[in-house]
Amino acid sequence: MSLAMKALQKEAGKCADEIKKQKSIHVVSHIDADGLTSAGIICTALERGKFEYTTRFVKQLDEKVLDAIADENHDTVIFTDLGSGMCELIKSRGINAVISDHHQPQGNIQFHINPHLFGANGSYELSGSGSTYLLGLALGKNNDLSPLAIVGAVGDMQHLKMGHLIGINREILEAGVKKKILQFKKDLTLFGKQTRPIYKLFQYASDPYLPGLTGNEEACIEFLHSLNIRFSKDERWRLWIDLEIPEKQKIVSGLIQYCLKSGIPSYKIERLIGEVYVLLKEREGTEMRDASEFSTLLNATARYDHAEIGLSVCMGNREKAYEFARKLLAEHRQNLVNGLMYVKEKGVIQLENIQYFDVGSEIKETIVGIIAGMSSILVENRNLPIIAFAKADEGVKVSGRATQDLLRRGVNLAEAMSVVSAEVGGVGGGHDIAAGATIPKSTTEEFTQKLDMFIGEQLRKKAHST
Repeated sequence: MSLAMKALQKEAGKCADEIKKQKSIHVVSHIDADGLTSAGIICTALERGKFEYTTRFVKQLDEKVLDAIADENHDTVIFTDLGSGMCELIKSRGINAVISDHHQPQGNIQFHINPHLFGANGSYELSGSGSTYLLGLALGKNNDLSPLAIVGAVGDMQHLKMGHLIGINREILEAGVKKKILQFKKDLTLFGKQTRPIYKLFQYASDPYLPGLTGNEEACIEFLHSLNIRFSKDERWRLWIDLEIPEKQKIVSGLIQYCLKSGIPSYKIERLIGEVYVLLKEREGTEMRDASEFSTLLNATARYDHAEIGLSVCMGNREKAYEFARKLLAEHRQNLVNGLMYVKEKGVIQLENIQYFDVGSEIKETIVGIIAGMSSILVENRNLPIIAFAKADEGVKVSGRATQDLLRRGVNLAEAMSVVSAEVGGVGGGHDIAAGATIPKSTTEEFTQKLDMFIGEQLRKKAHST
């Protein structure tokens, strides 16, 4: 066990002791997959411990939300996957808080589980759900909840930096493997292996982008034909999980050859195969079987104002809540397609160091970041970060997406969003590869120019240091 893990477990024990003293507990969490799995873990632990609790999901923790929480006068408020950046504001309102988070801390608070405080990196060594899992363990026998911690970490893209989960995430994963509830293995990394027709894996590939296949359904089907792969079964499209091992090997080999002929660099081709995470207690062929697909299912609930459905699925509801979540997922996918069509029609504006598009109120601001990531299949220049703007109640929502290649060249979107948004009177942050901000409505043009310059400086610093 790592020193960071031991220290975090000790802190989790202190937090659990504080929670056990209280009667009225309020759980506040974020609306993304990491936030939902965090809430699923702590709420399950509280139910098992026979605690009374209520829940609240927020897009962003701000002073208005904190004021509302303070007015409700809870004995204890457990913040999961958020809160670390608001320590002083939480204290100033007299909220008795337990924070279980992984974002960069600002200020101090008494009960605080965060990897950054104990020598670990919250961007890729432990997610919010991972921190909350340690709190769940301190509250009782909840080690069967490790799959949710892994789903949260994958949803937060923590496996991408090194190509697999590392650090405390790894320790949680290995504990789940020992209990035979989790599995990790080398496999094709393209999304949708449990639920998508085979050709869709290539059609929607974006990192790496597959020239001639990405975005072209007919070409993807023809590619499978050329490998003599039978792609329909019992009047339905075959899935990756339907294939025999020799068929999978033939497709992977054919795909690698295709990429080599297309001139794709070897380091990008290597990303086609990587570590994937399987939830062994979930039914094969469902979204919950694969950590990546599970996280997408969850994103499709809270981002459409149905966080309670995602929470219910995390807590084991595989009937009504799951069916509702699947309907939301179908709508989500259609909205993503509509969003991509909008971007394709309107185009992307390219500056020196970034490219961006502004959807106004045409696309829901809670999914514009996902569309920014997917729009890499549409843009001509995939060597620039993609920035998206959308109208939001509190101003303008900004979402940025980079690639592993850009990170190697020095881009850090979390730093860029945090610094530049503050310069225009907004707030931002996130992770190096995916970050966001909220800025005043009148500052979009100024923000765009400043962000372009800031990222340009990041690129120059890296270039000069190598």
